[in-house]
Amino acid sequence: MSGDQPYAEHEGAVLLLLLLAGLVAVVWLTVRAVTGLVRARRNGTTLLGPAAVLAWDAAVGMYTWGLLHLFFFDDHAQAEACAKAVEGRVTGYEPTFVPLHFGCRAGDGRVTEAVVPSYLNPATLLLGICALVLTWLVIAHHKKGTHT
Repeated sequence: MSGDQPYAEHEGAVLLLLLLAGLVAVVWLTVRAVTGLVRARRNGTTLLGPAAVLAWDAAVGMYTWGLLHLFFFDDHAQAEACAKAVEGRVTGYEPTFVPLHFGCRAGDGRVTEAVVPSYLNPATLLLGICALVLTWLVIAHHKKGTHT
């Protein structure tokens, strides 16, 4: 963000594309996880693969939930949320996509989150780590099964 644009916002086209991609991914991952769970239960196979898909589904879903918060906050709502969050004069916005953040800069220079829930980024990170670990375990299990 530059000094000549203190009230910068998230890029609208990027926000819309990420939101649409997130919604499609959540639906696709949910269907994939449910069918994987049903198939694993029927065949008596490991639930590791479907668990990994569910973890990815939860991580993408959490991030998409945060995008929805940004999408439905118009300029007026952002200004009101920032005024309430900093309890004083708002001098600018500091938006980021990773981590998902809509910061409100106060007159004293401090930045406070006003739109994205405080639990969102830690939960997304934790779910992403779980998804990576489960995916690694699926790959290790698959390699072990093909080399024995």
